[in-house]
Amino acid sequence: MSVTDHPAPLIGIPVRLSDGDAPDADVRIGEANRIFDEVVGLVRAAGAEPVLLQPDSADSPLDERLADCAGFVVPGGGDVDPALYGADSDHPSLYDVNPVQDGLDAAVVRYALEHRRPMLGICRGMQLLNILRGGSLHVDMAPTPVTHNPEPGVEWAVHDVALSADSAVAEAFGRGRIPVASGHHQAVDRVGDGLRVSARADDGCVEAVEASGDPRAAWTVGVQWHPEALEPDSELRLPLFRALLAQVNAQTDGPADAPAGAQPRVEPQS
Repeated sequence: MSVTDHPAPLIGIPVRLSDGDAPDADVRIGEANRIFDEVVGLVRAAGAEPVLLQPDSADSPLDERLADCAGFVVPGGGDVDPALYGADSDHPSLYDVNPVQDGLDAAVVRYALEHRRPMLGICRGMQLLNILRGGSLHVDMAPTPVTHNPEPGVEWAVHDVALSADSAVAEAFGRGRIPVASGHHQAVDRVGDGLRVSARADDGCVEAVEASGDPRAAWTVGVQWHPEALEPDSELRLPLFRALLAQVNAQTDGPADAPAGAQPRVEPQS
């Protein structure tokens, strides 16, 4: 099956694997599962067809499903295992660390990078992109004047971010500053190889990264905020998804399959 055989481009999205309905489940798991559905809806609204990617199995090899996809969205969710970037896996702030989820999401990110297919990473998705490029995270952010993690019972922390003038995120939104919805206690610390910071909050927190320095690299953008959120401005929900689809459509001959540039440096266990 070719990515050019479909009237709407196929965009792969790794599913969320943790059960938010379990009796002892952290409430944030259910929230992540709910907003996953919003991500799927926005991919459709942008004009693409979502492909929900499950872990590899004998009946449904993941590589075959990845090859069908013209681009990818890696959404938010629980914390990536800090062991993948040399930090403390027993930190008390961690929640929903799931090695199978890490393996699935990492397989999608690796495939997109190696085969030069456009990719959008959201919150956890951006953090994993950074880790796979050899970067690291703040396992638990210190308090700052900007609220990134809302109080219990509040869905989102809303704050502004400044977008770099020559960045893909600024091009997508057509402006240099936007309000965003955040819900995270971790953030990029050391920036990974081949990435550059393209947005920051007023406290300096890294809010977006994108591919840099390799002219062969596909459009690769990660944002720390949640563009799928209904607040603070519904008109800001679609621009990144439309930008992803525009990059997919620009690859008129289909995505290149030859490996590109430096390979991701971390191999999570699946």
